[in-house]
Amino acid sequence: MENLVNPAFWAGRRIFLTGHTGFKGTWLALWLSDMGAQVHGYALPPEHPGSLFERLSLGERMARSTLADIRDSAPLHAAMQAANPEVIFHLAAQALVPAGYRQPVETFAVNVVGTAQVLECARACLDLAAVVVVTSDKCYENHEWPWGYRESDPMGGHDPYSASKGAAELVAASYRRSFLAQQGVAVATARAGNVIGGGDNTPSRLIPDALAAFGGDTALHLRNPKATRPWQHVLDPLHGYLQLAERLGQKEQGQAWAEGWNFGPQADDALSVEAVVGLLAQHWPRPVRWSADPPGTHAHEAQQLRLDCSKARQRLGWRPVWSGRDALQKTVQWHLSTHGPRAAPALDVCRAQLTGFLQDADTLLAPDLVAASL
Repeated sequence: MENLVNPAFWAGRRIFLTGHTGFKGTWLALWLSDMGAQVHGYALPPEHPGSLFERLSLGERMARSTLADIRDSAPLHAAMQAANPEVIFHLAAQALVPAGYRQPVETFAVNVVGTAQVLECARACLDLAAVVVVTSDKCYENHEWPWGYRESDPMGGHDPYSASKGAAELVAASYRRSFLAQQGVAVATARAGNVIGGGDNTPSRLIPDALAAFGGDTALHLRNPKATRPWQHVLDPLHGYLQLAERLGQKEQGQAWAEGWNFGPQADDALSVEAVVGLLAQHWPRPVRWSADPPGTHAHEAQQLRLDCSKARQRLGWRPVWSGRDALQKTVQWHLSTHGPRAAPALDVCRAQLTGFLQDADTLLAPDLVAASL
């Protein structure tokens, strides 16, 4: 069924995954490894104690885990050559807006120059067929529109993080047109919204901060309570990345998919920060407290941000499996299941949620496939 990820495509396939120690990268590495792929990871060590990568002992489940910086060309080239990948997923990044304000030069170096380094090393990979460069919904020039941004809208970004993601898109497009397409390598970019899910412990992100405050019985302070974002469970965009990579990996037809793609939630899942915290509180077993910082306390962040994912729905057959409300419930469920005196192993909970996601995807997308065959 082409609207679903095909495990047979991934079994035994050599994958090079940057950012495998991060939240999204860990979930993707687990999914690929469980499908039988040979996953070679390249990333910095986990920045915060108790990372999902460490809790899953994921380095032991992969073909290889290299802990190094994507800006260092020699070890990156050596690791990529050793992997001899057929598919590259580039997720390594400085991924936070506040950190971009504190360290703008490093943010541009990692997100722009680092992307160029990955694509430059990819040019020397003999068996490479497909590259998926993951950027962000913040890559677009934001006009505070109430409607979603399309893939044809211009790149931009007010803050350093957002601008670096727009620039990474331009780097990927340049390498695609100048070098990799001529070598038969199909390069696409993927833009997702605010991903949430079990195991994210990154400070300065709303959900980890909220769960830490709730668990510690302290008040949560909201930076930007009225800001609206497209919230989605991490497995939904990863599902899109995998489907896209399968299309790119078709040797003769791959170039038809080599462009930018949005993978965002349904329109009604664009919720304000305040609304998200209220929904989280509904699933928490005890009363919680939160307050909003006064307007103007923090640096500029966009208030309105939505993605139009019509292209992915129409051409890839992709659409979100779990709603934003489902995603919030699954995230709290993961957290409560893996903490406390009766905590279940994080690996078991991840695999159970992945199984549930795939079952729900089959139920949701199967009617579309039947209708398409009539």
